[in-house]
Amino acid sequence: MTIKLYDTQQRRKVDFVPLHEGKVSMYVCGPTVYNRIHIGNARTFISFDMIRRYLTWRGFDVTFVQNVTDIDDKIINRANEEGRSAAEVAAQYTEAFINDMHAAGVADPDVRPRATEEIPAMIELVETLIERGHAYEVEGDVYFAVRSYDGYGQLSGRDVDEMEAGHRELRSDGQGLEDRKRDPLDFALWKAAKPGEPSWESPWGQGRPGWHIECSAMSHKYLGLPFDIHGGGADLCFPHHENERAQSEAAYGTTFARHWMHSGMLQINSEKMSKSLGNFMLLHEVLEDTRPESLRMLMMQTHYRSPLDFSPERLAEADAALTRIENTVKNLDWLMANAQDGAPDQLDSTRIAQWVTEAREAFTQAMDDDFNAPAALGAIFTLVANVNGEVAEKTLSVVDAEAVVQARDLMIELMAVLGVDLLDTGEETTYPLEVVALAAEVAGYGGEDPMEAVEALLEARAQARAEKQWAVADSVRDGLIELGFIIEDTPQGARVTYEG
Repeated sequence: MTIKLYDTQQRRKVDFVPLHEGKVSMYVCGPTVYNRIHIGNARTFISFDMIRRYLTWRGFDVTFVQNVTDIDDKIINRANEEGRSAAEVAAQYTEAFINDMHAAGVADPDVRPRATEEIPAMIELVETLIERGHAYEVEGDVYFAVRSYDGYGQLSGRDVDEMEAGHRELRSDGQGLEDRKRDPLDFALWKAAKPGEPSWESPWGQGRPGWHIECSAMSHKYLGLPFDIHGGGADLCFPHHENERAQSEAAYGTTFARHWMHSGMLQINSEKMSKSLGNFMLLHEVLEDTRPESLRMLMMQTHYRSPLDFSPERLAEADAALTRIENTVKNLDWLMANAQDGAPDQLDSTRIAQWVTEAREAFTQAMDDDFNAPAALGAIFTLVANVNGEVAEKTLSVVDAEAVVQARDLMIELMAVLGVDLLDTGEETTYPLEVVALAAEVAGYGGEDPMEAVEALLEARAQARAEKQWAVADSVRDGLIELGFIIEDTPQGARVTYEG
């Protein structure tokens, strides 16, 4: 099957055929490191992490590049407010960003270039643009001549003649810089140094790069042109990506990115997230009270291109949905571990194998259709429901256990493609120490391990039930329930879970 993706520039789904067979080159814009990232930023990074994981699962060798903008007006302003250097601010929040990504289960990029370490490549690109008549210098500032590039506006769907100078490089800063431009639409490639700001030597004097030039220089350096996919949040389509595309294609005379992909915006309770509305949520704050797997689950329940509505209620629902899958895997593990030799085969192995095949095909079909994670989750939940219904109230034979292994393993495999590791959710069950005293009193347990104590209690209860000593059996059950345990009697014996 062919993967289809929605190309922002073409405004339709297209077949994805990489430039080089079996390989995918992918660039996703990273953070400007002046603060901790919010969950809107996280939505973009998690979405493209999912896309990268799926492409890898489909057999592609993916080279994934993501930059860090560690020099910018926002960083300089933050540094001035705090009485620190811009480098100190950038270093702090770069480390925080990487830690936040790890906490959210986002894999590291293959290359993570930092703007301040790539200045020579940016200067070289600006020089090329000047040589080719697409840029000009004015008293140490260098601007891109927007109207020199005929394709400007095609990515974002804007008409140059109707466009307003509305993005940050085009706003007057009160110092008369607008008058220095040949056209109000022109944007800065290089900025002359101001007192107290970080700067680097260039052919135009001391200065620093503009925001847009860094991604063009770094993607060219680490991926070459053209590369397969350029991704980012929908808010970056204009002006950032429009400007990247214009300056790169003007400089190198070739296609910049073959496909453009953009993730949808995130809202809080159906409202735009903003500090003024008091609903601004940083990722690390959300993860203090939420499992990262549950946050990812919430984000996978909405197509990556659609607006995502975040709320505590939706997060709780996502956690419950994830718990259902986790419990199914745990249940299958328990059933397989307690499979009985000589027990009659009760499962329809052929039907289970068919469900496994259908789930894999449905998952792949969904993800091949512009990475439709909600539909892919639907395929997983169908498998979960089918298998749960098949194994309910049945004693597994060894042959039966072999049959359900494939279903269990596929659930784990497909969830991992979406970035959720069912084998390591970051939660370890810790039994209360009081269970040791209960086991000593009721079952004669002499150890100190709570896990072993529970096993001793279950064995004592099973023996009491077999000998019809109902009072003893009930005392074990009641003692465990009082400590927060749930006992479920199954054809394969008692199963205990701890709810706390």
